[in-house]
Amino acid sequence: MAKFQDIIGQESMKEYFKNAIEHNKVSHAYIINGEKSSGKEFAANIFAMALQCENRDDDIEPCQECHSCKQALGNNQPDIIRITHEKPNSIGVEDIRTQINGDIGIKPYSSTRKIYIMNEGEKMTPQAQNALLKTLEEPPEYAVILILTTNVNSLLPTILSRCVVLNMKPVSDKLVKKYLINEFEIPDYKAEVCVAFARGNIGKARILATSEEFDHIKEEMITLMKYINDMEISEVIAAIKKIAEYKLDVNDYLDIISIWYRDVLLFKATNDVNHLIFKEEIQYIRKVADKSAYEGIETIINALEKAKSRLNANVNFDLTLEMLLLTIKEN
Repeated sequence: MAKFQDIIGQESMKEYFKNAIEHNKVSHAYIINGEKSSGKEFAANIFAMALQCENRDDDIEPCQECHSCKQALGNNQPDIIRITHEKPNSIGVEDIRTQINGDIGIKPYSSTRKIYIMNEGEKMTPQAQNALLKTLEEPPEYAVILILTTNVNSLLPTILSRCVVLNMKPVSDKLVKKYLINEFEIPDYKAEVCVAFARGNIGKARILATSEEFDHIKEEMITLMKYINDMEISEVIAAIKKIAEYKLDVNDYLDIISIWYRDVLLFKATNDVNHLIFKEEIQYIRKVADKSAYEGIETIINALEKAKSRLNANVNFDLTLEMLLLTIKEN
């Protein structure tokens, strides 16, 4: 389904969109800012479908039955235009000139509005943004431009000042867990693990809940954490090489270790199993908590942050993980 009610969380954004449609106060340009996989495109698509719907219901939801809605659901509504770019890491001035500036003057084909959806807006070059600015300054009455971005600060202040900026908020753990259990029928324990990793990002939670690779890498990393102090350096290096074969987001590897040590620290401080994420590993968590000093755990947590910074700076994965695991072994 594709209705506002299907957007998990984001109540203020949904209310804003519905009020704008109901009171005919739709802006000519919006920026939807949020993490990767947070649901920006899903929200933009529903807003666009509702704007073009020929038969909206009393609650401003798109009917999904009219000709326009069916076209939108099939990604072939001629007046909902998705901006593409050939270069993977940038949206250039020609992309803007040909797909927006050169097209926006042509009236809608079959609807009252013409809607442009640009994903990865943070990839616009300064020249591309300046080209878009000319259109934002004097847009046709029927035009609506939706810029989706993971980094609103990458956009020029002149662009920001001419758009309504809407931020995706983290979804509550309770809502994410309920969504995963209802939608994917996964066990309570697995849902809790996905919720802990997703940190309010509904799309990431969905990806993790349906990823066999994530299950495998989680088991590999937990096994490594359980037995690292009894392993030779050569065995640790072999484990790193095996882990590196998986194609997960690099931060996911470190998040597994972070949550493991968060559990260790929590159990050491409270002696309570109930709030642990990896509670089925309590035997090993207790063992690590008993033999670790608070200072040692703090050293490991600091090393995790350093490792994240190194990986974000494109330092070699094997080398970064090796340094981290040696720190863990020493503490």
